Amino acid sequence: MDGAPGPLNHGGVRIETPWGTWEHAPLHEVVALLRELRAPWWVAGGYAIERAVGRAYRQHGDVDVALPRRDQLAVRRLLDGWDAHVALDGTLRPWEAGETLPARAHDIWVREHPGGPWRFQLMLDEIDGEQWVYRRDPRIRRPLAGLTVADDGFRRLAPEIQLLYKAKGVRPKDETDFAAVLPVLTDEQRRWLAGALETEHIAHPWITRLHLR
Repeated sequence: MDGAPGPLNHGGVRIETPWGTWEHAPLHEVVALLRELRAPWWVAGGYAIERAVGRAYRQHGDVDVALPRRDQLAVRRLLDGWDAHVALDGTLRPWEAGETLPARAHDIWVREHPGGPWRFQLMLDEIDGEQWVYRRDPRIRRPLAGLTVADDGFRRLAPEIQLLYKAKGVRPKDETDFAAVLPVLTDEQRRWLAGALETEHIAHPWITRLHLR
């Protein structure tokens, strides 16, 4: 993709969940909202991979944005007037203004108003000083300075880190993302991801492919 982020929802994918419909906002609208946030944040999920690839190649069910857990109250203030719910214990509950979420809370669903479609998802990442910490295996860390990539007015998660999240249970869309971005990964990115996969999973089907050129 060239230029500023555009509405890449490929015709408005609608996904039904027990807690309502997902009809995600165009990426550029979410980016425009979060530019007002005085804290670091980055586009994650499938869109982060797609931006790294440089072209649209599949549909997306949502827009994911991550930020440090320590900055959660700043983003909650920004979302004043929005309907934000936190995923906890297998369900959703409202995220009240001024509430500090428990450490086990990672995912937040956001929509303009109750009863409307969910528009984007926020994820809280663990930070230790100036290092990002992978919450599924805290042995895996990364300097914050190398966590994201600048992309025309916003930042996106580096593709090798997003692939690590996707490696837990490889769904068809995760395999599609891996295959699409693999040719553009540098040797350094391949080595980092292979090492992280070996740390968390010991053996993973992507490791061998990362070592091939």
